[in-house]
Formats: sequence, C-alpha cells, structure tokens
Amino acid sequence: MELDPLLLSRIQFAFVVSFHAIFPVFTIGLASYIAVLEALGFKTGNPVWLKLSGFWTKVFAVVFGMGVVSGIVMSFQFGTNWSNFAQASANFLGPILSYEVITAFFLEAAFLGVLLFGRDKVPPGIHLLSAIMVATGTFISSFWILSANSWMQTPTGFELRDGIFHVTSWSEAIFNPSFPFRFMHMALASFLTGSFVVAGVSAWYLLRGREVEANRKALSMCLWLLLFIAPAQLVVGDFHGLSTLEHQPTKVAAMEGNWETSSNVPLLLFAIPDQENQTNHFEIGIPSLASMILTHEWDGVVPGLNEVPREEQPPVAIVFWSFRIMVGIGTLMILFALTGLVLRAGGRYWRTPWFLQALRFMSIAPFVAVLTGWFVTEVGRSPWLVYGLMTHAEAVTPSLTGGMALFTLIGYIVVYAMVFSAGVYYLMRVLYVGLEGSEQEHDLESDRPMRPLSATHVPFEYDEGNESANADQPATRGGH
Repeated sequence: MELDPLLLSRIQFAFVVSFHAIFPVFTIGLASYIAVLEALGFKTGNPVWLKLSGFWTKVFAVVFGMGVVSGIVMSFQFGTNWSNFAQASANFLGPILSYEVITAFFLEAAFLGVLLFGRDKVPPGIHLLSAIMVATGTFISSFWILSANSWMQTPTGFELRDGIFHVTSWSEAIFNPSFPFRFMHMALASFLTGSFVVAGVSAWYLLRGREVEANRKALSMCLWLLLFIAPAQLVVGDFHGLSTLEHQPTKVAAMEGNWETSSNVPLLLFAIPDQENQTNHFEIGIPSLASMILTHEWDGVVPGLNEVPREEQPPVAIVFWSFRIMVGIGTLMILFALTGLVLRAGGRYWRTPWFLQALRFMSIAPFVAVLTGWFVTEVGRSPWLVYGLMTHAEAVTPSLTGGMALFTLIGYIVVYAMVFSAGVYYLMRVLYVGLEGSEQEHDLESDRPMRPLSATHVPFEYDEGNESANADQPATRGGH
C-alpha cells in the first residue's frame, strides 16, 4: 500500500496541535486565577487565598511542563514536513515565533521559579509580581501564536514575489483582519476552561467534605466569573463568525452545511452532509435563523459551497459537526452559569449534590469545545494552508516519503502517550492530596533549615509506642 506523505503529515500536525492545545488553554486561564488569588492574599492577609494559590500553582506547574514538552516539536515540523511553507513564510513567521520566545517564554521561565519556590524566600510583593508576570507571559505567548495563525487564515500586509511572502506592513500582518476576534475568542475560552476545571475540582472536594471554606470560596469565584464570560463568549463568537463570513465564506458554508447560495437559510440542528452528492440528508432546522444570525436579516443571503470547485471545498462533515459540538457546549456553559446564579440564594450552590456532580463532569467540556473549535478553524480552511494562496500540497516537503511521515507520526504518538500518562499520574497525586498537602508543605518550607548542618542541634525523639519519630519535631520534617 502506497503511503501518502501529505495525508500523514496533516494527521501528524493535527495530532500534535490537538494534543498541545489543551494545555495552554488551561494554563492561560489558571495563571490569571493564581495571580488573583495572590493579590487577594496580599491585600487581605487571609491564609485561605494563599492556600488555594499554593495548590493551584502545583497543578499549573505540571500542566505547564506538559505543554512545553508537547509544543516544542511543532516548530520543528515546519522544517521537516512543511519545508516549502517554511521557506515561503519565513520572512513573517520567523520573526513572529522569535518574538514569542523572547517576550513570552523567557518572561514565564524567569518568574515561574519565583512563583513555585519563592514563597517565604522573597517579599510577598515580589511573589505577587511573579504571579502577575507569569500570567502576563501566557497572554503574550498566545498573542504571537494567534497572530501567526490568523495571518495564515487572513493574510495581509505582504506581497508575493517568486513564491516568497515579503512583509510590506508589519502592523497589517500582525493585526490581520481575523486576529482581534480570534485572540478575544481564545482568551475567553482560556478563562472558561480554567473556571470550569477549578469549579469541577472544588465541587469534588466539597462532595467529599474536604477544605470546605477554601473550596466554597473557589467555587463561588468561578461561578461569578462564568456568569459574565460565558455569555460574552457567545457575543465574541458572533463577531468572529461575521468576520469569517467576510473573509472565508466557504468555511461558513461548511459550518452551516449550506450547498446553494440562497436567502432564508435555516439553522440546521441536525443533518448528514453528503459531499459527494453536494446535499444533506435528514435535515432538521429552524427556518431562516442562519440568515438572521449571519447577516442580521431574516432573508439575508448566505453563500453556498457550490461557489467554489469541489477540490477547494473543505471536509464538510467534520466542520459541520465540530461547529455544532462547540456551540452546544457553549450553550451548556451558559446554562450552568445561570443555574449557579439561581442556586446562590441561600448558599445552595455549594450544598446541592446534583449540581456539584454535574460540575465535575463539566470540567472536561471546555477541552472538547476548544478542540472542536480548532477543527472548525483549521479543517475549515482546507485545502489552503495560507488561505487562497498556498495549498497543503504546495507546502509539504517535496522529498518527504510516506514511510518517513508514518515513522515520525508513530513516534510522536508513543512519546506523547508517555508524557500524558506521566502528567496525569502526577496531577492525580496532587489532586488526591488536595489543599491539606499545600498547607503541610508550606509549614515544611518555613521550618526547613537553610543549611543541612543547621538541624543537628534539634533532638531526634523516639516514640516507642508509635515506633517512629515524633511527628511534631522539626527534625522529622528535615528527613529521619
């Protein structure tokens, strides 16, 4: 069987990006949450906020490490699998990716150590600053990455000479037409992800009766935030859709499953797209609602997939269903936020078992929404890598063989499975210990001697009844 290097390269990049995307979308929101907790602790002196911050900082460290390991290979794939694209776009993507490393990654790396290990070693204000800088670094990183991706979706500020993109306006290239909406959409998705994960974990602890005061406060904060950002994501998504309709009408046609350009287009709730026959089967829809949403007119004209040749149409079924899953989860998020508001009367939001159980399961939903959203974005522009200018077939490395692409794909799957398994194992350990472990480790850090010999004057007491060192003595914390 002949192996297609183009198909395998696309599968490989899709796998790597999908695996990597779930980590930054969580750490971006979580870093901001930790910064808020640090600020509350600094201002009020309430140890509950610092306890929460210490616990979620440990979670952040594990997830951040997984994100770095999983994402570092993506830039290498440009050279190994997509060398034609790398050469053609180097004048823009090269500086952009460098700016991401210099302005964001270095900032995060410099202050992450202070955030992780600086408690009781630096002044509280410096520790708060480190949390703010780490959170800022995550947003700067997403700024550059999304600018690069948005330029591939809506390329501007360049001229094409001899197959090479030459930047003519950096401001136009960086702030391309789809970038503002894409950046806002991703930022809100990060806050939603962080909020639902924190809410789900807090709900699990509350169901088990663990650290009730701290987890009640954490859940309350998340529900207040969700009440504002879940509807805001709907509004931003609408503006993003209007921008996509203007610049990538074929993608919108695939999202709506609309084959013929027409007015009064229904919003399809269910359909089975048949790309071979250019039609849908078993349609269930709301009349004219798609026209109203996309054009803000009931009889507005929505472009159809037949406006472009079949070879320029994206895989409609993937885009169609991914979009509906994403929107469905977004609607469910709004319902959860409103339910939390209703249950807030009388403090029922943290004492209602079915709601807490539901929040546990909803902690996974944002990751599914993010992945399906990326499927819509990336699959929806097929067959273009740089929209309207360079196809995937033109961008792939000419000398790449199917065997080479298959070998690296299998290698990435194996390595990433190991990374994910190890990361989940350590995360489960952190979650199992909970906030109580954070408090104990904080005490351990404050009592730990600065030099090994500094502890030699502390007596080591032996308890015959327990056959262990006395747990109240600092010597046992230094290691017995």
